[in-house]
Amino acid sequence: MNRRTFLKNSVMLAGATCGIPCSSGAQPATAAKQPLPLKIGIRAASMKMAGNFDVIRTAAGMPGIMGVELQVTAGSPNLRDWDAVRRYKREADRWAMRIPSLAGVWDRGVEISSPAAAENIRLSIRAAELLGSSALLLAFFKKQAPDMTREDSYGPIVAMLKEVAPRAADAGVALGLENSLSPADNAKLVDLVGHPAVGVYYDLHNMAFYGHGDQAIPGVKLLGRERICAVHVKNDDKLIEEPGPIDWAAAFRTFNAIGYEGWYVYETSHANIEDCIADTQKNNAFMRQHARMSAA
Repeated sequence: MNRRTFLKNSVMLAGATCGIPCSSGAQPATAAKQPLPLKIGIRAASMKMAGNFDVIRTAAGMPGIMGVELQVTAGSPNLRDWDAVRRYKREADRWAMRIPSLAGVWDRGVEISSPAAAENIRLSIRAAELLGSSALLLAFFKKQAPDMTREDSYGPIVAMLKEVAPRAADAGVALGLENSLSPADNAKLVDLVGHPAVGVYYDLHNMAFYGHGDQAIPGVKLLGRERICAVHVKNDDKLIEEPGPIDWAAAFRTFNAIGYEGWYVYETSHANIEDCIADTQKNNAFMRQHARMSAA
């Protein structure tokens, strides 16, 4: 199974888990192809509601938002508590919302190179599977990121990801790497693991923040649809249409060009929930103008 087939099957599995019928693939000869729905989510942390069960209901009241990215270890109880996981699932079902991805997977003091990293990921995969999430964000920045010129630096991380990838695949979950590496180094890391359940959770704004701004948009094509499993969208505390380190209109055109069909998840900054709701409505209008999904 290649990465594209795995990601397609993961989306279908997540849809089935959430009660969304999955197509058998057979279409009437006369049926016109319809564009796939634009999948837009928002982080609970961006809503200042990480660890708050009411985040699902609140997000459901934001027109155009289809899902919420939760934090695994934020709050108490959090997603290490299976009763809390089940409650979030009930809330998602109640409000017809998706939980497309989980972030914040590391327990206190753990990072991707820690001995406990694999167990943290396995526990988070279980939560993602129960919630019908298709991506699990694995964050590692600056000193936590490996030196991709030295095998002794990246080798242990590659080995650990190879170990946990089959469990992620069994759960229909992609492990999305988000880090301070360049797009080329991300491609190298993913290819060294060589498993379709390991890809990149691409954050163009982070690319600029960590010194790879000129590579952020070209990196979409370099990584390609095969490696990108989810995308973060942000422009600090400004609207995404405003000037910033990323030309989001150009970025969305590039995602369109590679046929990206995954989730766009806002990781924007807001002063309060009222500003979040107002800004998200404007950001949605901009995204609908520039981003599109391919025809089914």
